[in-house]
Amino acid sequence: MASVLDALWEDRDVRFDITVQQMKTRPGEVLIDCLDSIEDTKGNNGDRGRLLVTNLRIIWHSLALPRVNLSVGYNTIINITTRTANSKLRGQTEALYILTKSNNTRFEFIFTNVVPGSPRLFTSVIAVHRAYETSKMYRDLKLRAALIQNKQLRLLPREQVYDKINGVWNLSSDQVLVFWSSNIPKYPLLEKLQDALKEINSLHKVYSANPIFGVDYEMEEKPQPLEELTVEQPPDDVEIEPDEQTDAFTAYFADGNKQQDREPVFSEELGLAIEKLKDGFTLQGLWEVMS
Repeated sequence: MASVLDALWEDRDVRFDITVQQMKTRPGEVLIDCLDSIEDTKGNNGDRGRLLVTNLRIIWHSLALPRVNLSVGYNTIINITTRTANSKLRGQTEALYILTKSNNTRFEFIFTNVVPGSPRLFTSVIAVHRAYETSKMYRDLKLRAALIQNKQLRLLPREQVYDKINGVWNLSSDQVLVFWSSNIPKYPLLEKLQDALKEINSLHKVYSANPIFGVDYEMEEKPQPLEELTVEQPPDDVEIEPDEQTDAFTAYFADGNKQQDREPVFSEELGLAIEKLKDGFTLQGLWEVMS
């Protein structure tokens, strides 16, 4: 049976038009803030939506059409800043700019608060992301880290020591030949390690049911549970192909890491030479974004 943590994607992916189930919080994920009247200025300019801030990601969805949405994991974020943007709902105004990188592709997002005079959009997202960045020890594998102080393990907040076994060697990175002989028929350390394995598996199972991701941030006003804020998407007759390239992907694409222009190719559709499109993009998709 796969661990619930094996499928952890919320903080490590950028996803568009996710399902209602994917919008729900996973075990250990906590809704920290909920902001209404937020415009996705980059991809859905003029569309009023809701921004949900959890301890793993931010989720934006359109209020008019909830299946138009996006999920941005904090681990994909390269930079967060504020800059001036042109909003159809607010005109020229200060907006939250987020640059991300997921699967070697850069995306940029611009969010604008439709309600003037409220800095909460900036403070919530920036503060929670900072809390995520400073708590990576909870979620990542660390080698050669400063874990020991005065010959004692430095415990993280809410971390507990359940057992301590002396005389254990780490042979994972060293080629060591160990020869041992004794008249004692049983070696108690081997049984101790087997018991430790059972204990670790048991603790991992309990932890996976409600993991601690280490992002601690509280708002003065508690938001509603995410399940109450998620709008069920009504069924329709349109069949959606989730694996195909979407227009949303094109709308948020940021080609800032391109070192030089791609080679020109002849476009029969336009009747002239154009720069070769990046894999997965079509002229039709670009025209639809422009319109």
